[in-house]
Amino acid sequence: MVNHNAEIIAEITKLKLQKNAVILVHNYQRPEVQDIADFIGDSLELSQRASQTTADVIVFCGVHFMAETAYIINPKRTVLLPEPESGCPMADMITAEALIAKKKELKGVTVVCYVNSTAAVKAESDICCTSANAVKVVQSLGAKEILFVPDQYLGQWVSQKTGKPMHLWPGFCPTHMRVLAEDILREKQLHPGALALVHPECRPETKAVADEVMSTGGMIRYARESKAKELIIGTETGIIYRLQKENPGKVFIPATEKAVCPNMKRITLEKVLWALQEMQHRITVPEDIRVKALSSVEKMLTLP
Repeated sequence: MVNHNAEIIAEITKLKLQKNAVILVHNYQRPEVQDIADFIGDSLELSQRASQTTADVIVFCGVHFMAETAYIINPKRTVLLPEPESGCPMADMITAEALIAKKKELKGVTVVCYVNSTAAVKAESDICCTSANAVKVVQSLGAKEILFVPDQYLGQWVSQKTGKPMHLWPGFCPTHMRVLAEDILREKQLHPGALALVHPECRPETKAVADEVMSTGGMIRYARESKAKELIIGTETGIIYRLQKENPGKVFIPATEKAVCPNMKRITLEKVLWALQEMQHRITVPEDIRVKALSSVEKMLTLP
C-alpha cells in the first residue's frame, strides 16, 4: 500500500510541475490527501490563497462550492475538482430562485451569504462570509435588516455575538448536527482537564457547553497557541489528523466519531492523479453569474 501511494505521489508531483499546478486542500480531507497539499486550510484561508496564486491550474481538494469560489476569483486559471460528486447538502438547501423570492418579501434586506453556497446564490447576495470572519462581516454592515443564508446555526451564533437581529435561512450542516451537547459533556467527564472547541455550525445547545466556538482555521491556531494539553474537537473528524501532526505533544479527542462528511472523503490520491492526467473535472461558472458573485466574495476578502 505504501509503495503504491508513493508511486502515485511521485506521479502527482511530476505532473504538478509540468502543468504549473497548485493543490489546495481543506482541513476535512483524508490524511493522505492532506499530505500532498501545497496549502491546507479552512474556507477563508483557501479563498485567500486561491486569490493570490500564480499557478495555471488549481486542483481543489474540497467540495464543489469551494472549487466554484476559486474559479469566481480566478476565471483565467483552470480549476479542477478531482471528484465532481463531492457536493454540500447545506449549499443545496438554498437556490438563487428561492433567495430572490425571499428578497422580494423582505424589501431592502442586506443578504450575508455563507461561502457554503452555490455561485448563483452568491450572485444574489450582498457580501459573503466564512465561519472565520462572519462576525466581522456582520459588524461591518450598517444595514437595518440582514438576511443570513444558508446556515441558521452559524447565523444564530453571529447574531448573538454581534447583538444584531437577523432573518435566518433554515439551512444546516448534517455533519455538524451530529455533534451533540451530550457528546461534549461526556468527553469533558472522561477528560476533566480538556477544553472543548466546537464549530459555529453546531447546534446552539452544543455551542453552549463548549469552551470556545471557532472555525477550523481558528482551531488550528488555538491548538498551536494554547497551554491546554487535551482538546475536545467538535467538528468534522478529518481535522484531527492535522491537529495531531502539528501538535505531537497534545491529545485531540473527537467529540463524536459520527461527525464525518462523506463528501469530504470522496477525494482520493488516485482521483487527484487522474484530475491532473486528464485535466478533469473542470469547474466553471457562467460569466454573468461569476461577475455578480465576485462582487460579494471580494467585499469579504477586502475587509480590513
